[in-house]
Amino acid sequence: MSDVPVDYSNGIDPERALKYAIQHLKDDRAEIIEGVIDAAPPDWDHEAVADALREQIRARARELGCVIGSGDLDLPGSANWYVPDLAVVPAAAAKGGAALLPSDTLLVVEVTSGADEDTDRVVKRQRYAEYGAPLYLLVDRQQRSLTLYSDPGRLGYARTDGPHPYGAPVRIPAPFDIDLDTGGL
Repeated sequence: MSDVPVDYSNGIDPERALKYAIQHLKDDRAEIIEGVIDAAPPDWDHEAVADALREQIRARARELGCVIGSGDLDLPGSANWYVPDLAVVPAAAAKGGAALLPSDTLLVVEVTSGADEDTDRVVKRQRYAEYGAPLYLLVDRQQRSLTLYSDPGRLGYARTDGPHPYGAPVRIPAPFDIDLDTGGL
């Protein structure tokens, strides 16, 4: 790589250009993680875990006037554009088709895959906290555990509940107030 400084005086903002490019890829699961485009689709085992959680959260999300999806989350001021495995957001925020901020969510869920497990465990956990996602549920398929993070701040999450082994119930606090059955994961 060259040590020659890049001249951005032509008005091109690299963060904006990168995020524009990611939004126009044909693959709807592409993310930008610390400036690197990741377009690897999840495997079926990964999708089965996400689907099992979605089914358990669905009724409560509807009661709260929310939708569950895996839409785009922008992290302005950084070279990050995430597509979480699941996010619960107020239905009003989901209208309009634009990317949301992590702080617009009520819950973000990431399910690890072999290639990106440290990204979900470390990088995304830190970024979701920094950008105000109130609850972050990490489903670690390799460790067969779930950990819930809450009370976000610039330095990370102040509270950690877990890791809980598969099979143990995991409490998702207010506004959800539900226990996840993790036995079938």
